[in-house]
Amino acid sequence: MTANHTPRANHRKRPERAGSSPAERSLRARAAAYRLHSQYDSRELTVNARRAFNDRFARQVDPHLLLPPAERARRAEYARKAYYAELAAKSAKARRDRRARARPD
Repeated sequence: MTANHTPRANHRKRPERAGSSPAERSLRARAAAYRLHSQYDSRELTVNARRAFNDRFARQVDPHLLLPPAERARRAEYARKAYYAELAAKSAKARRDRRARARPD
């Protein structure tokens, strides 16, 4: 399999199943995901997505490609670290707020 080709599970159009609850759809989707990952390497399936995600930081720090590649990569790495640090701070705040709402007055 090449990096540009991402295999997909059998995606035939199916009519909506009568009486299909969200829980049943979730179970079918989980089984399909397990089937897909049993047949292909997970890293290979997501290589394009991971590349695009990481490339966004290089574009963010050097949109006009003016920096040398090594400096662009260095700055992109710090932009990525900043992104994850901000994400962690938001997560901590959400947990703190959720605990505060759950406390009886």
